[in-house]
Amino acid sequence: MSQVPPALPSELLEDKAPLATARSDASDAAAASDRPAPAGLARRAARVNEWMRRYSWAVAMTVAIVITVGGLVILESGRMRIAAEYETALDAKGATAQLSTLAADIATLVADERGFALDPAAVFQTHFRDTASRMQRTLASLDAYYRRIGDDTALASFAQVRAAAVDEIAQGSARLADASKDTGRANTQALPPPDTSATLDAALALLRLNEDQRAQHALDASRADQRISTLCVGALCALNIVLFLLLFRNLGIQLDKQARVQKALITQQEELDQLVFARTRQLEALAWHLQSVSENEKTELARELHDELGSILTASKMDVAWVRGKLRDAEPAMADKLTRALGNLDQGIALKRRIIEDMRPTVLTNFGLVTALRSLADEAAQRNGWSLELALPGEDVKLGEAVEIALFRVAQESLTNAAKYAHASGIRVALALDEETVSLTIRDDGIGIRPQDLKRTQTHGLVGMRQRVSARGGRFEIERASPRGTIISVSMPRERSAGAVDQAIDMTPLA
Repeated sequence: MSQVPPALPSELLEDKAPLATARSDASDAAAASDRPAPAGLARRAARVNEWMRRYSWAVAMTVAIVITVGGLVILESGRMRIAAEYETALDAKGATAQLSTLAADIATLVADERGFALDPAAVFQTHFRDTASRMQRTLASLDAYYRRIGDDTALASFAQVRAAAVDEIAQGSARLADASKDTGRANTQALPPPDTSATLDAALALLRLNEDQRAQHALDASRADQRISTLCVGALCALNIVLFLLLFRNLGIQLDKQARVQKALITQQEELDQLVFARTRQLEALAWHLQSVSENEKTELARELHDELGSILTASKMDVAWVRGKLRDAEPAMADKLTRALGNLDQGIALKRRIIEDMRPTVLTNFGLVTALRSLADEAAQRNGWSLELALPGEDVKLGEAVEIALFRVAQESLTNAAKYAHASGIRVALALDEETVSLTIRDDGIGIRPQDLKRTQTHGLVGMRQRVSARGGRFEIERASPRGTIISVSMPRERSAGAVDQAIDMTPLA
């Protein structure tokens, strides 16, 4: 049989409860540490990092400026303390010298008094008075000094010395007065006591010792301030050097980053320029291809209209004319109807010819560019009442079919624009050729094109002419003439290989 373990005492159960709670708290803390940080904390950390990246340099500069200003304030206050301490030391040294002078004057005063008592000569009395006067001035200067420094203890000690010195001067003056009554003989009773100057010398020595200590203390404090100022200057210099190094480092990083960005922008711009140039060439070639296809379709349609519709209209006219001749006497009314039908057929034939000429000018195909330009200009001048000036080659020249069509269409569109917008009274058409290029110039004396019209993209006539010329590798220019009118100039190669057009039409996507 299995034995049931004995139950634990309640005291042990109570002791284990806090332990279990502690273990549970520890496991919760470990689980919390294993869990990822909240998104809000991550965002705050990212914002702090971004702020430090943007403004750390500004904060560092601000702190450096504050430290520099604080260092300058400390240096200035140290300089003022050093100056005050040096002044205190100098004053103390001066007071020590005056105290020494006062001690010497007291000894001299006593010596003069003794000499006058032993030998009543006027020189001793005069010297005594001079020494006493000098002592009075020294005492006044020392009294002003001790009052100025505010040392009450030293002032009290000096007051006792001053009182004793003044008393000594007074007693000495009295003894000199008594001794001067016995003129001509020595008066040993007028001699001052032997310990007269001993007490004053001791007090003056104590004051000199105090002033020496005061001067030494001021010098020690000045040296300490000098050391502090030197440390501040060194710290400021080191800080400035570090700041300059950081500044140049940051400047170098910024310049390098800017150079990389600029290089990347230049590379990207070059790639975009190449892409735009390639796409522009492709679009120009495609436009020329579409124009060529359109011209070919017009040619085919004009040929079909001429061959098919022309023959139908001509046969119909012949049949109607034959029927009208048969019915002229028998049915006059029917003959009149047929006459009107013949008129309508003539109008249809004329319309057919005009449509064919617009689609594919037969004069250009049959007689060449020079004759076609002359015919086009003559018709436009007669239709609009212009005075015409032609500067064309005497003999017709054979150019490429595409070049001839492009030049003829440009001339046709230019004359149409002059008739619609120029309000011109005269026009000039010039054609010049050399071994490589052909140039066409059309000038009118109308109101002239406005500058804003040159930049308008809605002027499809100008855009079409420019596109025709640029697709053939030519140059199209339009400008306002002086003093009035408009000049259209076209220059293009006489021939262009078909392979160049086919190569330019390649629309392979560019990387």
